[in-house]
This record gives sequence, structure tokens and C-alpha cells, in this order.
Amino acid sequence: MKHNFGAGPCILPQTVFKQAADAVVDINGLSLLEISHRSTDFVQIMEEAQDLVKKALNVPSGYTVLFLQGGASLAFTIAALNMMRNSKKAGYINTGTWAKGAINEAKAVGFDVNVFASSEDQNFNYIPKNYTIPSDLDFVHYTSNNTIFGTQFRETIQTNAPLVCDMSSDIFSQKIDVSKYDIIYAGAQKNLGPAGATLFIVKNDVLGKSTSPFMPKYLNLKNHADKGSMLNTPPVFSIYTSMLNLRNLIANGGVDAAAERNQAKANLLYNEIDNNPLFKAAVQGEDRSLMNVTFLLNDDAHKESFDTLWNDAGIVGLKGHRSVGGYRASMYNALTIDSVKVLTDIMKELKNRN
Repeated sequence: MKHNFGAGPCILPQTVFKQAADAVVDINGLSLLEISHRSTDFVQIMEEAQDLVKKALNVPSGYTVLFLQGGASLAFTIAALNMMRNSKKAGYINTGTWAKGAINEAKAVGFDVNVFASSEDQNFNYIPKNYTIPSDLDFVHYTSNNTIFGTQFRETIQTNAPLVCDMSSDIFSQKIDVSKYDIIYAGAQKNLGPAGATLFIVKNDVLGKSTSPFMPKYLNLKNHADKGSMLNTPPVFSIYTSMLNLRNLIANGGVDAAAERNQAKANLLYNEIDNNPLFKAAVQGEDRSLMNVTFLLNDDAHKESFDTLWNDAGIVGLKGHRSVGGYRASMYNALTIDSVKVLTDIMKELKNRN
């Protein structure tokens, strides 16, 4: 058995993998991969996926749910373009690699970007606080969870400006108040489904209001909303599998129950890190991510032994990102607490040996 702590393509429930695999072979006589996206079969899939997003996150009226292509990296540009108004000023919080990417894309499409808060001074190992948000912004943007550095916002940013958030790595992991946001976007490949689709939850008041002189047809969210996410051929497999995963999420208690499980997993691992003299956390205090736990050995002399232990136990994806080093345990919704116990038992074994 493998225990997947990888930060990239998501772990999903085994039942979802099986159902998705079956559909690749047959869905009403055809493979899922060959059915028309205009067919009744797929229209129903798309509509159910959108409805399940609304149900899971309690999305209020006045919002549109879209499944598009391109990943969150394209969404950096899409969100900025669709939020451009007369001031062409945007506020960003810089909490790491993906926030930097969003900042750079906003600059590229013509925004005067005000990075009013940043944790770069300490290699992004905390969430900035006690900042002042300028009053003349078209929108404010932040990244809710930072997969590389292991930090996470615990509260929604408080601002009078329209609010945009990249929730790629923690959406559906905890309750959120969608009404606080003008645009939420998330690449599917963490807690939702396979890579290929990007989820947008967009306040209808935003659509068609951009003042950008540069607005390609595909980047205009209003065009996608008008076509029900079918402006072009959608990523059928990713959306279908996301639909299955959302069914599974809701059947198992929804986001509230997932949040409890995620907190329990994080508590178990952080407790071991904090109480095991061989390890130390890369992030301290209240800013620690529940999704991506970054930690290091206190003495690299133990690295070979630890790496052998976790590899022999069937753990995969534990190596840390080069920006932080050490280890990163990504614990998305579908990872069970039993897998976390395998990791903490190995950490205890290493301590006992030394």
C-alpha cells in the first residue's frame, strides 16, 4: 500500500478512482473520453458538478460556477483582467511562489500593483499581519494556502475592496464564506479532481465589467458564464472525476466533516514534530498549514536513515521543495489519518533508534 503525501496531483478516494476508470471504458455505450461535450450525458455531468460545488460551499445566489482549462497559472491573468476597473490599481499579499506568480501576471496586463504585505523577509514562513490596505484598489488578491512554504490564512482578508482569492490547495478543506469574495479560483488537482480543470466561483456583478483594452475572448469570464462553461470543449475527464469526488465529499459529511478530519491529521503530525527532538517545523504558531506540513531534521546525519524508513513504509511524495528543504507532508482531503500514523510511527522509530 502506498501513502501519498505528494503536493502535486491530488490523492482521491479509491471509490472515485474506480468509478472514473469504469467511465473511461463505458458511459452509456461510449467511453467518457469520446462522448460529445454537447451530449445529454455530459451536459448533465457539467450541471451536477456545478450544483455540487454550490452545495458543498453553500454558494449564495448571484454567483456563477465555471469549470475552465489552463490551471491557476492562467487564472492569475484571467482574474486580473476581469477585475480591471478605471484605477488599474491592485493590491496583493505576497506569501510565496504562487502569490508572486499572480503579482507578475497582474503587472503584465497593465496593473499598478501594490504589494501591501509580504513575508518574503523570512522566506515566507509566516502570514503577514498588521498591514494597511490602500483604499483606491480595483481589487485585493491573496493565496489562501501556500503549498511550498506550508503557511495558510486562517481568516478571510477584511477589506472594502473587491476580493479575489487563489484557493487551489485548500478549497473544500474547510468552510468559507463565499459571499466575501468576488472571484475564487482553484486548480482542480489538489482537493477537487485530476489536473485539467480550473474552478471559478464568480460574483455575477463582476461579469462584463472589465475596462481592460486587452481582453481575448477566452479570458473573458462573461463569455464562459454565457455558455455554461462550454465556450470551447471542456476538460471532460477532469470535470467528471471532480463531480464524483464532490459526491463523495458530500456523502461523507461535507466540508465541515472534512475540516474536522484535516484538523485531526494536522494535530497528529505537528504534535509529533514538536515533541520529537530529531525534527523541527519550518513554520511556527498559528500560520501553519493544515494541508502542507513542512518540517526539517535537526541533524542531517539522520537523513539517510529517515529516508530509508519512509520509503520502505510505502510513503511517497515526502521530499521537501527546494525553496524550504527538508520534508513536506501534503495532507489533502482524501489522505486518511491512518497514513499520517504511518509517518508519525516512523518518526518515533527514528527517535528510538537514536
